[in-house]
Amino acid sequence: MPKTTTKRTDAGQKKTRSSTKKKAAVSTSPEEMSIEEVWREYKQTGSERLRNYLIEYYLENVRHCAERMHMRLPGEVDVEDLMSAGLFGLMDAIDAYDLDRGVKFETYCAQRIRGAVFDELRALDWVPRLVRSRTAKVEKARKALEMEFGRKPTDQEICERLSVSKDEFEKLSKDSQPVGVVSLDRKWFETDSNKDIREVDVVKDRKQDNPLNSIQKQDLKTLITKGLSRAERLIVILYYYEEMTMKEIGLTLDLSESRVSQMHSSILNRLKAQMQHREREF
Repeated sequence: MPKTTTKRTDAGQKKTRSSTKKKAAVSTSPEEMSIEEVWREYKQTGSERLRNYLIEYYLENVRHCAERMHMRLPGEVDVEDLMSAGLFGLMDAIDAYDLDRGVKFETYCAQRIRGAVFDELRALDWVPRLVRSRTAKVEKARKALEMEFGRKPTDQEICERLSVSKDEFEKLSKDSQPVGVVSLDRKWFETDSNKDIREVDVVKDRKQDNPLNSIQKQDLKTLITKGLSRAERLIVILYYYEEMTMKEIGLTLDLSESRVSQMHSSILNRLKAQMQHREREF
Protein backbone atom coordinates (compact mmCIF):
# COMPACT_ATOMS: atom_id res chain seq x y z
CA MET A 1 0.00 0.00 0.00
CA PRO A 2 2.75 2.59 0.72
CA LYS A 3 4.31 1.83 -2.71
CA THR A 4 0.99 2.55 -4.47
CA THR A 5 0.67 5.84 -2.64
CA THR A 6 4.18 6.81 -3.73
CA LYS A 7 3.41 6.02 -7.39
CA ARG A 8 0.24 8.14 -7.29
CA THR A 9 2.17 10.99 -5.72
CA ASP A 10 4.82 10.83 -8.48
CA ALA A 11 2.12 10.84 -11.21
CA GLY A 12 0.46 13.83 -9.62
CA GLN A 13 3.78 15.67 -9.49
CA LYS A 14 4.39 14.92 -13.20
CA LYS A 15 0.95 16.30 -14.15
CA THR A 16 1.57 19.38 -12.06
CA ARG A 17 4.95 19.92 -13.75
CA SER A 18 3.51 19.50 -17.26
CA SER A 19 0.64 21.90 -16.56
CA THR A 20 3.12 24.34 -15.04
CA LYS A 21 5.23 24.12 -18.21
CA LYS A 22 2.17 24.83 -20.42
CA LYS A 23 1.15 27.80 -18.29
CA ALA A 24 4.70 29.12 -18.40
CA ALA A 25 4.82 28.75 -22.17
CA VAL A 26 1.48 30.45 -22.65
CA SER A 27 2.39 33.23 -20.26
CA THR A 28 5.38 34.06 -22.45
CA SER A 29 4.63 37.09 -24.64
CA PRO A 30 4.11 36.12 -28.32
CA GLU A 31 6.29 39.05 -29.35
CA GLU A 32 9.25 37.37 -27.65
CA MET A 33 8.70 34.13 -29.59
CA SER A 34 9.38 33.27 -33.20
CA ILE A 35 6.38 32.72 -35.45
CA GLU A 36 7.16 28.98 -35.61
CA GLU A 37 7.10 28.79 -31.81
CA VAL A 38 3.82 30.69 -31.73
CA TRP A 39 2.29 28.22 -34.17
CA ARG A 40 3.45 25.19 -32.21
CA GLU A 41 2.29 26.66 -28.93
CA TYR A 42 -1.10 27.63 -30.40
CA LYS A 43 -1.71 24.14 -31.81
CA GLN A 44 -0.83 22.60 -28.42
CA THR A 45 -2.77 24.95 -26.17
CA GLY A 46 -5.38 26.58 -28.43
CA SER A 47 -4.76 29.87 -26.63
CA GLU A 48 -7.07 32.65 -27.74
CA ARG A 49 -4.31 35.20 -27.08
CA LEU A 50 -2.00 33.40 -29.53
CA ARG A 51 -4.81 33.11 -32.07
CA ASN A 52 -5.40 36.86 -31.94
CA TYR A 53 -1.67 37.43 -32.35
CA LEU A 54 -1.63 35.22 -35.48
CA ILE A 55 -4.59 37.12 -36.91
CA GLU A 56 -2.79 40.44 -36.40
CA TYR A 57 0.43 38.99 -37.76
CA TYR A 58 -1.14 37.84 -41.04
CA LEU A 59 -3.62 40.71 -41.39
CA GLU A 60 -1.43 42.32 -44.04
CA ASN A 61 -2.02 39.26 -46.25
CA VAL A 62 -5.76 39.98 -46.09
CA ARG A 63 -5.23 43.62 -47.08
CA HIS A 64 -2.94 42.68 -49.96
CA CYS A 65 -5.41 40.11 -51.33
CA ALA A 66 -8.40 42.45 -50.94
CA GLU A 67 -6.66 45.33 -52.71
CA ARG A 68 -5.62 43.11 -55.64
CA MET A 69 -9.16 41.81 -56.08
CA HIS A 70 -10.63 45.30 -55.70
CA MET A 71 -8.71 46.51 -58.77
CA ARG A 72 -10.85 44.26 -61.00
CA LEU A 73 -14.17 45.13 -59.38
CA PRO A 74 -16.54 48.10 -59.89
CA GLY A 75 -16.04 51.21 -57.85
CA GLU A 76 -19.21 50.54 -55.84
CA VAL A 77 -17.45 47.69 -54.03
CA ASP A 78 -15.65 48.92 -50.93
CA VAL A 79 -12.22 47.46 -50.23
CA GLU A 80 -13.01 47.48 -46.51
CA ASP A 81 -15.92 45.10 -47.13
CA LEU A 82 -13.57 42.77 -48.98
CA MET A 83 -11.14 42.89 -46.07
CA SER A 84 -13.92 42.05 -43.62
CA ALA A 85 -14.86 38.98 -45.67
CA GLY A 86 -11.21 38.00 -46.10
CA LEU A 87 -10.68 38.22 -42.33
CA PHE A 88 -13.14 35.38 -41.79
CA GLY A 89 -11.19 33.34 -44.34
CA LEU A 90 -7.98 34.02 -42.42
CA MET A 91 -9.56 32.92 -39.15
CA ASP A 92 -10.76 29.66 -40.73
CA ALA A 93 -7.30 29.10 -42.23
CA ILE A 94 -5.62 29.53 -38.83
CA ASP A 95 -7.95 26.97 -37.24
CA ALA A 96 -7.55 24.42 -40.05
CA TYR A 97 -3.83 24.83 -40.71
CA ASP A 98 -1.79 21.65 -40.20
CA LEU A 99 1.86 22.13 -39.24
CA ASP A 100 2.80 18.58 -40.19
CA ARG A 101 2.02 19.07 -43.89
CA GLY A 102 5.03 21.33 -44.39
CA VAL A 103 3.13 23.95 -46.41
CA LYS A 104 3.80 27.64 -45.82
CA PHE A 105 0.86 29.28 -44.13
CA GLU A 106 1.00 32.29 -46.48
CA THR A 107 0.41 29.98 -49.45
CA TYR A 108 -2.35 28.09 -47.66
CA CYS A 109 -4.25 31.10 -46.32
CA ALA A 110 -4.24 32.97 -49.66
CA GLN A 111 -6.69 30.48 -51.15
CA ARG A 112 -8.92 30.56 -48.08
CA ILE A 113 -8.97 34.37 -48.07
CA ARG A 114 -9.82 34.56 -51.77
CA GLY A 115 -12.51 31.95 -51.32
CA ALA A 116 -14.13 33.89 -48.47
CA VAL A 117 -14.09 37.10 -50.55
CA PHE A 118 -15.63 35.31 -53.54
CA ASP A 119 -18.35 33.87 -51.31
CA GLU A 120 -19.19 37.37 -50.09
CA LEU A 121 -19.28 38.74 -53.64
CA ARG A 122 -21.59 35.92 -54.73
CA ALA A 123 -23.88 36.69 -51.81
CA LEU A 124 -24.05 40.34 -52.89
CA ASP A 125 -24.60 39.49 -56.56
CA TRP A 126 -28.30 39.84 -57.51
CA VAL A 127 -27.84 37.72 -60.66
CA PRO A 128 -28.27 33.95 -60.05
CA ARG A 129 -25.12 31.84 -60.38
CA LEU A 130 -26.79 29.63 -63.01
CA VAL A 131 -27.30 32.67 -65.27
CA ARG A 132 -23.66 33.69 -64.80
CA SER A 133 -22.48 30.18 -65.63
CA ARG A 134 -24.61 29.84 -68.78
CA THR A 135 -23.59 33.31 -69.94
CA ALA A 136 -19.92 32.38 -69.52
CA LYS A 137 -20.46 29.27 -71.68
CA VAL A 138 -22.03 31.34 -74.46
CA GLU A 139 -19.18 33.85 -74.42
CA LYS A 140 -16.59 31.08 -74.38
CA ALA A 141 -18.20 29.44 -77.44
CA ARG A 142 -18.47 32.79 -79.22
CA LYS A 143 -14.78 33.60 -78.72
CA ALA A 144 -13.71 30.10 -79.78
CA LEU A 145 -15.70 30.32 -83.02
CA GLU A 146 -14.40 33.82 -83.69
CA MET A 147 -10.81 32.60 -83.35
CA GLU A 148 -11.58 29.59 -85.54
CA PHE A 149 -13.39 31.40 -88.38
CA GLY A 150 -11.63 34.75 -88.16
CA ARG A 151 -14.99 36.54 -88.15
CA LYS A 152 -17.98 37.10 -85.93
CA PRO A 153 -19.96 33.82 -85.69
CA THR A 154 -23.66 33.64 -86.46
CA ASP A 155 -26.27 32.60 -83.92
CA GLN A 156 -26.82 29.34 -85.76
CA GLU A 157 -23.13 28.44 -85.50
CA ILE A 158 -23.16 29.18 -81.77
CA CYS A 159 -26.28 27.01 -81.37
CA GLU A 160 -24.53 24.12 -83.09
CA ARG A 161 -21.41 24.52 -80.95
CA LEU A 162 -23.47 24.56 -77.73
CA SER A 163 -25.87 21.85 -79.00
CA VAL A 164 -28.92 23.91 -78.05
CA SER A 165 -32.08 24.86 -79.92
CA LYS A 166 -32.71 28.31 -81.30
CA ASP A 167 -35.36 29.08 -78.68
CA GLU A 168 -33.04 28.06 -75.85
CA PHE A 169 -30.21 30.15 -77.34
CA GLU A 170 -32.50 33.19 -77.50
CA LYS A 171 -33.30 32.70 -73.82
CA LEU A 172 -29.57 32.45 -73.05
CA SER A 173 -28.87 35.61 -75.02
CA LYS A 174 -31.66 37.46 -73.23
CA ASP A 175 -30.35 36.40 -69.82
CA SER A 176 -26.81 37.40 -70.73
CA GLN A 177 -27.72 40.94 -71.73
CA PRO A 178 -26.04 43.23 -69.21
CA VAL A 179 -28.21 45.38 -66.99
CA GLY A 180 -26.58 48.54 -65.75
CA VAL A 181 -26.75 49.09 -62.01
CA VAL A 182 -25.30 52.37 -60.79
CA SER A 183 -24.84 53.39 -57.19
CA LEU A 184 -25.99 56.95 -56.60
CA ASP A 185 -23.45 57.23 -53.77
CA ARG A 186 -20.54 56.63 -56.17
CA LYS A 187 -18.20 59.56 -56.76
CA TRP A 188 -18.85 61.37 -60.03
CA PHE A 189 -15.63 63.35 -59.81
CA GLU A 190 -13.40 64.70 -57.07
CA THR A 191 -13.25 68.40 -56.26
CA ASP A 192 -10.81 70.61 -54.42
CA SER A 193 -13.33 71.12 -51.63
CA ASN A 194 -14.00 68.73 -48.79
CA LYS A 195 -17.21 67.44 -50.41
CA ASP A 196 -16.93 65.32 -53.56
CA ILE A 197 -19.62 65.30 -56.24
CA ARG A 198 -21.67 62.08 -56.25
CA GLU A 199 -23.87 60.54 -58.92
CA VAL A 200 -27.02 61.60 -57.08
CA ASP A 201 -25.90 65.23 -57.31
CA VAL A 202 -25.84 65.21 -61.12
CA VAL A 203 -28.93 63.12 -61.86
CA LYS A 204 -31.15 64.92 -64.35
CA ASP A 205 -34.48 66.04 -62.90
CA ARG A 206 -36.95 65.59 -65.74
CA LYS A 207 -39.76 67.21 -63.77
CA GLN A 208 -37.95 70.54 -63.63
CA ASP A 209 -37.81 72.83 -66.67
CA ASN A 210 -34.46 73.63 -68.19
CA PRO A 211 -33.60 77.23 -67.13
CA LEU A 212 -31.96 77.95 -70.50
CA ASN A 213 -35.03 76.82 -72.42
CA SER A 214 -37.27 78.91 -70.16
CA ILE A 215 -35.19 82.05 -70.78
CA GLN A 216 -35.08 81.46 -74.53
CA LYS A 217 -38.83 80.88 -74.59
CA GLN A 218 -39.43 84.12 -72.68
CA ASP A 219 -37.13 86.10 -74.99
CA LEU A 220 -38.87 84.69 -78.05
CA LYS A 221 -42.27 85.59 -76.63
CA THR A 222 -41.11 89.16 -75.97
CA LEU A 223 -39.70 89.47 -79.51
CA ILE A 224 -42.81 88.11 -81.20
CA THR A 225 -45.33 90.15 -79.21
CA LYS A 226 -43.36 93.39 -79.49
CA GLY A 227 -45.32 96.02 -81.40
CA LEU A 228 -48.62 94.13 -81.21
CA SER A 229 -51.80 95.44 -79.67
CA ARG A 230 -53.20 93.91 -76.51
CA ALA A 231 -55.75 91.77 -78.36
CA GLU A 232 -53.17 90.60 -80.92
CA ARG A 233 -50.69 89.79 -78.16
CA LEU A 234 -53.30 87.72 -76.32
CA ILE A 235 -54.17 85.82 -79.50
CA VAL A 236 -50.52 84.84 -80.04
CA ILE A 237 -49.98 83.87 -76.40
CA LEU A 238 -53.24 81.94 -76.01
CA TYR A 239 -52.92 80.11 -79.32
CA TYR A 240 -49.20 79.17 -79.31
CA TYR A 241 -48.31 79.09 -75.62
CA GLU A 242 -51.57 78.12 -73.94
CA GLU A 243 -52.62 75.92 -76.90
CA MET A 244 -56.20 77.17 -76.96
CA THR A 245 -58.44 76.83 -80.02
CA MET A 246 -59.74 79.77 -82.08
CA LYS A 247 -63.20 79.25 -80.64
CA GLU A 248 -61.89 79.32 -77.05
CA ILE A 249 -59.86 82.46 -77.77
CA GLY A 250 -62.95 84.13 -79.25
CA LEU A 251 -64.97 83.37 -76.12
CA THR A 252 -62.15 84.73 -73.95
CA LEU A 253 -61.75 87.98 -75.93
CA ASP A 254 -65.47 88.33 -76.76
CA LEU A 255 -64.78 87.99 -80.50
CA SER A 256 -66.13 85.70 -83.16
CA GLU A 257 -64.11 82.71 -84.26
CA SER A 258 -63.80 84.08 -87.81
CA ARG A 259 -62.54 87.44 -86.47
CA VAL A 260 -59.90 85.68 -84.38
CA SER A 261 -58.80 83.65 -87.42
CA GLN A 262 -58.59 86.80 -89.52
CA MET A 263 -56.50 88.61 -86.90
CA HIS A 264 -54.28 85.56 -86.54
CA SER A 265 -53.53 85.51 -90.29
CA SER A 266 -52.75 89.23 -90.23
CA ILE A 267 -50.39 88.75 -87.27
CA LEU A 268 -48.52 85.96 -89.02
CA ASN A 269 -47.98 88.05 -92.16
CA ARG A 270 -46.66 90.97 -90.13
CA LEU A 271 -44.35 88.72 -88.07
CA LYS A 272 -43.05 87.04 -91.20
CA ALA A 273 -42.17 90.39 -92.74
CA GLN A 274 -40.58 91.50 -89.47
CA MET A 275 -38.43 88.37 -89.23
CA GLN A 276 -37.28 88.69 -92.83
CA HIS A 277 -36.29 92.28 -92.15
CA ARG A 278 -34.21 91.19 -89.13
CA GLU A 279 -32.81 88.04 -90.71
CA ARG A 280 -29.22 89.26 -90.44
CA GLU A 281 -29.52 89.58 -86.67
CA PHE A 282 -30.33 85.90 -86.32
